[in-house]
Amino acid sequence: MATIAERGLDGLTMAGLGRDVGMSSGHLLYYFRTKDELLLRTLEWSESRLGAERRALLARPGSARERLEAYIGLYLPAGHRDPHWTLWLEVWGRSQNADDDARARQAAIEGAWHRDLVALLAEGISRGEFRPVDADRSAARLRALLDGFSIHVTVGIPGTGREQVLAQAAEFLDETLTPGAA
Repeated sequence: MATIAERGLDGLTMAGLGRDVGMSSGHLLYYFRTKDELLLRTLEWSESRLGAERRALLARPGSARERLEAYIGLYLPAGHRDPHWTLWLEVWGRSQNADDDARARQAAIEGAWHRDLVALLAEGISRGEFRPVDADRSAARLRALLDGFSIHVTVGIPGTGREQVLAQAAEFLDETLTPGAA
């Protein structure tokens, strides 16, 4: 992740990474077989850390809306060239040629985010904080919105910085989840 943050994925070579971690590129290939596997394993490692943060923020006291806003804050990239999101974009791009196992591992990561969001929406609905909606469908729509905005933030599309996206997401939540909203 440090190499991705410093050089971006274009600058990530097996030889360069090997130098950074004190291994030969051959050793890296022995452990990871391919650059695709190295990238996916790095993503899994990064997601395991984010997953722990996500579970902690979802378990803390507060309203469902407050925790939903915290979830969104964790989900979104920190800014342009965010290394975690840069890695996601690369893995997504390589997925079309990935094998079934790699796609299943990626789906497992995405599934954890989705299940947690569905549970949070269902909790907010049951408490009357959110209007009655299909929690699974709403979670899919919200994640698609966040993914799209996250791509814009990560690649640096003007007018789509993190603060603008947080404001857009809050507006979307007001329009779709606030009881009595049209």
